Amino acid sequence: MKKFSAAFVFLLLGMLFGLCWLLAQEQVNKPISWDNWREAKAMAEKYDQEGDYTKALQYYLEYVRQAEGLGQPELVAWGKNNAAYMIIKQHKQDPTTDLLPAKKLLEEALTIKEASVDCKLKLQSNLDYVKMFLRD
Repeated sequence: MKKFSAAFVFLLLGMLFGLCWLLAQEQVNKPISWDNWREAKAMAEKYDQEGDYTKALQYYLEYVRQAEGLGQPELVAWGKNNAAYMIIKQHKQDPTTDLLPAKKLLEEALTIKEASVDCKLKLQSNLDYVKMFLRD
C-alpha cells in the first residue's frame, strides 16, 4: 500500500509540474499579434516604472519577438534598445551586472536599416555607455 501511495503522489507531482511547465510555455510563447505586442509593451513600461528591470527586460524581449513576427523592423530596433537599457539600468544599480547581452542587443539593432535616426542615436548612445565598461 505504501508503494502505491508513493507512486500515486509521484504521479500527481509529475502531472502538477507538467501543467505548470505548459502554462509557463503558453505565457512565454504567445501567438504573434498586435494585441500581444501592445500587452508586452505596456507590461515592460509598467515594470520599468516600478523599478523591476528584470521583468521589464523579459517583456521587452517579448515585445521584440512580437515585432519580429509582425514584420516591424523599426519596432524591433526600439525593443532591442529598450531591452538593453533595462540591463544598463540594472548595471547602474549593481555594477556586477553583465553588460555583454546589452552590447549584443544594441549591435544587432544598429544593423537594422529601417531604424529611425532617433532610434539609431539612442542605440549608439547606449552602446557607448556599455563600451565604457567592457573590454574588447
